[in-house]
Formats: sequence, C-alpha cells, structure tokens
Amino acid sequence: MAARVLAQRRFLAPLATITLGGLAVAPATVLAEGPVEKKKPIYDDLDTSSPKDAPVTSVPFKAIQPKQPATENEPKQEKKARGPSPTDRIAVQIGKARMAVYRFAVSAENKVNETMDSAFHLEQSFTNTIASLAPSRESGEKLMPGTIYVLVAAMAGSIITRRSNILLRSTVPLALGVGAGWTVLPVTMRNISDLTWKYEQRFPAVAETHTNIRESLRKGVSFAKVHSQIGVQYVDDKVTDTREAVESWVKQGK
Repeated sequence: MAARVLAQRRFLAPLATITLGGLAVAPATVLAEGPVEKKKPIYDDLDTSSPKDAPVTSVPFKAIQPKQPATENEPKQEKKARGPSPTDRIAVQIGKARMAVYRFAVSAENKVNETMDSAFHLEQSFTNTIASLAPSRESGEKLMPGTIYVLVAAMAGSIITRRSNILLRSTVPLALGVGAGWTVLPVTMRNISDLTWKYEQRFPAVAETHTNIRESLRKGVSFAKVHSQIGVQYVDDKVTDTREAVESWVKQGK
C-alpha cells in the first residue's frame, strides 16, 4: 500500500511538470474555446483579421484576365464630319500669302532680267554700230587727220558766213563739212550714209523725202556738170577762134 502511494506520487510529479510546460508554450491552445482579445491596429485601413478567420473564396479565371477595351466588342461609330479648325484656316491663309509673295518676287525678277537683257542688247547694238562706221584696214583710210580736216572746213564755213543771215550761217558750214568728209573720208561717209538710210527706212515718209532730195541733187549736179562742160567747150572754142584770128593777123602783117 505504501509502495503504490509512492509510485503514484512519482508519476504525478513529471505529469504536472509536462502540463505546466505545455501551458507556458501554447497558452492559446488552452484558451481555444474562450474569447479572443482583439488589439487595436496601428493603421485603421489595415485588415487585422487573420487568414484563418477570413472566408476563402474562389476567384474565377475570367476575373483574372485583363479587361479588353469596349470598342472591340461594340460596333464602331461613324465619325461625324466637322469643319476646319481655326488653326487650319490660319494655315491656309498663310499659304495663300506666301504664294502671292512668291508670284510677286518671280514677276519682279523677270522684269529685272528683261530690263538687264534690253540694256545689254542696246549696249551691244551701239557698240556694233560705232564699230561698223569705222573704215576697214584694206581701205587705208585714217580717221584722225580726216576728222580734223572736216572740222576745219566746217569752222571755215562758219567764219565766212559770220556776217550773213541765219540761213547761210546754218547751212554753209554743214555743207562744207559734209563735202570735206566725202572728199577726205569717203569710206566713213559711205558707212554713215548707209546707216542713216537704214534708220530712215523705218519711216517711209522720211525715206521718200530723202530719196526725192537726193534725186534732185543728183539731177542738179549732173545739170551743172553738163553746163560746165558746155561752158568749157564754149570757152575753148572762143579761145581757139581768137588764137587763129591773131595768128592770121600776124601772118598778114608780115
């Protein structure tokens, strides 16, 4: 009897020790059916419920997929036609202004080019005209002494007619100068005459008048030549007759 009591006591001591150790290690297991104290969370919006308390719900596979835009399923709506914006209108006006400025610049450039071409053509024509008046080398005519002779003849005509009327003072120097030119510079005067005639052909009335004057002058010159020849012949005849008469008188006196 005494041995059983001792054995029970020895068995209860380790059992009590194990029981106390289990309570110290897992106190919640002992209070599983008791009320659980809820502590106040630090963040209000944090869910403090344990995953064991929250019900587990199955998420469908379609909910996980990303949402597709609604325009793919819905029929496309026709875009409504709208008028040009103010920016487009300003761009159109700027384009028109640029084209107008471009056309003006092109026309101004064309006018300048035409003016320069006409100036160059005029200069070339003037140079060629002056060069065509000069005598050729084959003719042997020199301008320098001949021009001086023509000027001296014209000045002599003005000196001679200084006390005459205005008609003679204007025509005699010109006539003497032209005559000296035809005498001293015949090739140059021929070139000047041809050039004058070419310009006169642009005006038929002037050309016709010039032709008439030239023909009258030619007729006058030819008439003067004929009369001069007749006068010379008459004088020769008279001189011959006089000489023969004198010779006959001399013979009779002997």
